[in-house]
Amino acid sequence: MLHTAPPARRPHRHAARRAHAAPDGFDVPSRLVVLIPAHNEADRIAAAVAGLWRQTRRPDVIVVVTDNCTDATAEIAFAHGAHVFPTQGNTHKKAGALNQAIAWILPQLEDRDLLLVQDADTVLSPWFAETAIATFNRKVGAVGGVFYGEDGGGLLGLLQRMEFHRYAWELERTGGKAQVLTGTGTMFRARVLREVRAARRAGVIGGGSGYYSLASLTEDDEMTKAVKTLGYRAMSPAGCAVTTEVMPTLGKLWHQRLRWQRGALENLRDYGWTRVTARYFAQQFLMGFGALSFLIYLTYMVSYTALYGWPGFSPFWTAIGLVFVVEKTVSVRRAGPRAVLVAALMVPEMLYDLFQHAVYFTSLWGLVRRSEEKWVAT
Repeated sequence: MLHTAPPARRPHRHAARRAHAAPDGFDVPSRLVVLIPAHNEADRIAAAVAGLWRQTRRPDVIVVVTDNCTDATAEIAFAHGAHVFPTQGNTHKKAGALNQAIAWILPQLEDRDLLLVQDADTVLSPWFAETAIATFNRKVGAVGGVFYGEDGGGLLGLLQRMEFHRYAWELERTGGKAQVLTGTGTMFRARVLREVRAARRAGVIGGGSGYYSLASLTEDDEMTKAVKTLGYRAMSPAGCAVTTEVMPTLGKLWHQRLRWQRGALENLRDYGWTRVTARYFAQQFLMGFGALSFLIYLTYMVSYTALYGWPGFSPFWTAIGLVFVVEKTVSVRRAGPRAVLVAALMVPEMLYDLFQHAVYFTSLWGLVRRSEEKWVAT
């Protein structure tokens, strides 16, 4: 069973409204439509739809986009009050399914209406829609969720939840400016989606001629860059919390993160250096520099200790280490006492970081070699 984010997050809903509410009479949207792309999600689709009906601002229409399903996803979705839209001949995974559904529903919407795209393995907090709508103004083109991991998964699941909590913490520190319009839950203005498609057809941005890019492994990351390239802001206010699946095994996590990382690098390659992508290029450089520095330091310490023994106590490096531990523990305090304990122990997260570094360098090497990375469902 999925659990929503801690209730303590809710007060930020009002802060988000004050911070981002339009001062220029932005029209209140008349309709809210939700699209849930799903491939064999019979075990989870009921929870996803139920979470939408619990919204403080309930959707007008919920559409489950069944993509090549061979299980009871459609029947369960319909039984829980959702419409069902089956894709036709789709071979382009999630992006292809969404393009078909958006092409069907968008002509029925006005520019001021809103379209929420949500993953089938995700449950939105009850105030997601209300918070997102309050965040829109004439400069905000899309509002993404702040994702948290579901319970379970042992130590690996806990490490993923800690990672997600740190991401949420960073979003708060930056005022809710979205780094990526997460596929777990993002709300778009209908007009913006029309503009994205027009820009693709005009060659202003790549990715084919549809709404979502069919050329990207990470369609949500690419869509973020598309929306920003058109001059809109992308936000992720704290009140837009979502709870999503964590990977139960290292193998599944490896495939998921390899797709994410490789997709992010390929999107930057395709967009090139622009005003929008400059920050993302810097983030990737710092990520690589940090990973390489950590590996060099670790190799040095292991080699030195093996040759000469433990180097002994250093007040300077001990102080640096304490600052590092404090930052690690403070940033996950909302994830609970177990997360704080694991952060304080450092070793589990060091191993998790090494795993992430391996993903980064494998993705980079694959990009240099131009090897094909396939979309693998997790």
